Amino acid sequence: MVFSTNISIALLVIVITYVLWRIRAFIIRYRQWRTATFGQSITILGPLHPIWGTLHLVHDLASYFKLLQSIIEKERPKVYVAWNMFFYPSFGVCHPDSAQTLYKSSAPKAHAVGGAYRYLRDWIGDGLLISDGKKWERNRRLLTPGFHFEILKPYVKVYNSVTDVFLEKLKGYAKSGEAVDIFPRVALASLDTILRCAFSYQGKIQDQGSKHPYVNAVNRLSYLTLSRCLKPWYQIDFIYRFSKERKELKQLCDYSHEFSNGIIKERKQTLKKEGQPTKRHLDFLDILLTAKDENGIGLSDEDIRAEVDTFMFEGHDTTAAAISWSIYCLGKYPDEQEIVYTEISELLVDKQEVTWENLQEMPQLTAFVKESMRMFAPVPGTARLLTSPMKFGDIIVPAGVHIDISIHSIHHHPDVWPEHEVFRPERFLQDDITDRHPYSYIPFAAGS
Repeated sequence: MVFSTNISIALLVIVITYVLWRIRAFIIRYRQWRTATFGQSITILGPLHPIWGTLHLVHDLASYFKLLQSIIEKERPKVYVAWNMFFYPSFGVCHPDSAQTLYKSSAPKAHAVGGAYRYLRDWIGDGLLISDGKKWERNRRLLTPGFHFEILKPYVKVYNSVTDVFLEKLKGYAKSGEAVDIFPRVALASLDTILRCAFSYQGKIQDQGSKHPYVNAVNRLSYLTLSRCLKPWYQIDFIYRFSKERKELKQLCDYSHEFSNGIIKERKQTLKKEGQPTKRHLDFLDILLTAKDENGIGLSDEDIRAEVDTFMFEGHDTTAAAISWSIYCLGKYPDEQEIVYTEISELLVDKQEVTWENLQEMPQLTAFVKESMRMFAPVPGTARLLTSPMKFGDIIVPAGVHIDISIHSIHHHPDVWPEHEVFRPERFLQDDITDRHPYSYIPFAAGS
């Protein structure tokens, strides 16, 4: 009895000591955060509530960017800070100078609490989007051949085929004049393109739509991931683990991985039977399966599946966003639409399909799409975790916090883009475009 009592007392002392140590560590960090917020001339997203911090001003992503933009218009900052309730700050950069400093640093992606990258890990694993450091560098080097122009050129035939199906789906709306939510249809076309080009998968994605189980899984996984980002209580793993959303997420991840593994397994069998592809076109999956580093070591099965899932998610989602906003801008700015239409009509007269060479002969369309992505960045923001203090001009952001790169704000910073709220594709046709800051226009983010 005495022995068990002593053990209980010892365990209690250990637990209390650990808790006190964590509290002390938090107090030290908290003082650093308060000093970084109120002890220097950093822009604060506020007014701050004593309990809710900035959260009482933010209801969704739209209200967050609206709040941030209103403060940028007034104060023209390069760095800012918000508070997630009263106990955790969220720093951010909104200017090319500060974005360049952060992207060129060795700061890893934000996987800690408050960093959205970790919420994708169950789905897409440790692929290029999430990995850091040496693993990212090695895998990026192995995958680079998959994006060479000679690999991409033959895909133009696929683009034409997918577009034909897409336009056929829209004919009914064109005749009736009925309004249509364009994003789901563009997303299907984008996913169809990725599956055909990267994995030679012919699944009639656009015909089946959400009835296709993989399409449904991708849509739901995207929704559940964003939902968790926007719900502070779900950012606590213990709470999220017992939620209905977590249960659904796991089921969908299992199916998604099964689907990817099936494609990989089938291609492995083909390569084993036929050897290196010679008669058919080399696609992204072939490169994943045959790539070797300087030591003759290829990607592991886990790495291959992670890159497949990453490519499926990142490749179709951001592309769909960019195309959808471009279509929106075509409708909103009819004069610019006419300029683009005239260019395309004159170039493609008596032609049924677009060729690779044609893509280099459409400066007006290219400028239009670039301006659309400036106005509505397909990747509105990314984040990094500071492992050491970082200086941005006179402002020092402490270690141990995650820091956002607000791409949307960079694209709408008045000091960077005069009349930023005006849609002007000619910005990207001007002779002085090379004088622009290299990080002033980063629609798909930058860095590792």
